[in-house]
Amino acid sequence: MNDLGKGFGYLMKGQRWVVTRGRWLGLGLLPGLVTLVLYLGALVGLFFGADDFVVWVSPFADDWSSPWLGIFRGTLTALTFGLGLFLAVITFTAVTLLVGQPFYESLSEEVDRSEGGAVPESGNSFWRDLWISARDSVRILIRVACYGVILFALGFVPVLGQTVVPVLGFCVSGFFLAEELTAVALQRRGTVLKERLRLLRSRRMLALGFGVPLTLAFLVPFVAVFLMPGAVAGATLMARDLAPLPDAPEEPDDLRAGVDEPRQGGAVPEPYARPEGRGPNPYA
Repeated sequence: MNDLGKGFGYLMKGQRWVVTRGRWLGLGLLPGLVTLVLYLGALVGLFFGADDFVVWVSPFADDWSSPWLGIFRGTLTALTFGLGLFLAVITFTAVTLLVGQPFYESLSEEVDRSEGGAVPESGNSFWRDLWISARDSVRILIRVACYGVILFALGFVPVLGQTVVPVLGFCVSGFFLAEELTAVALQRRGTVLKERLRLLRSRRMLALGFGVPLTLAFLVPFVAVFLMPGAVAGATLMARDLAPLPDAPEEPDDLRAGVDEPRQGGAVPEPYARPEGRGPNPYA
């Protein structure tokens, strides 16, 4: 439970970080605005086309009597739109991160820099990092789609489908949303997808505390756009907790000072050597 609150704390710290740095907030909003326009169009199309889709996939129910036909197809329409909304929440982050790859990489690096310590770099070219991000996003979306199909089927179970299943759906969305966002910072640390999932599973409540509130907020129109920059900043702070970098070894004192100090029992340094013919060395 401590991790649950800590994950939510990272989300709040990230939002606070970008609010106090208006330049990064402005840059982070651009990719989200572009993606939002595309997704609104897709969701509007799904809303008006869900009825026709349900009629097309359920021809066996054409002869059902009222009210069972209306109840069945109404429930199926609601589940179809809910599944589309579920997938939209997950894919919105992935698509926004791809569209805003250079913006969010720079933002994540600035968060690391502001917190002190090393600022890791992947060492890859921009196109190589973009390819890795796209490939990993597809793998995550396949996992999410599998969970989505299972939850969609469980939605038909009386009582369970209207209570437990929606909660599980938000938890699944929150977990994978946290993975997508922490990937920006963890990828720069050389952490591959399999290792990122292992890290998040080992701190599952931390990931849920970060991702579930964000998933709920993303359901409100336009909120996702304004929260994305802070979400990336907060995920970077969380990544520093999940995969801390080793401290850089300190340099020896003599190297930092830039001088060679005399060693015990060794020769006297040149500045203190006795000048020839001028009596005993006063520093001996």
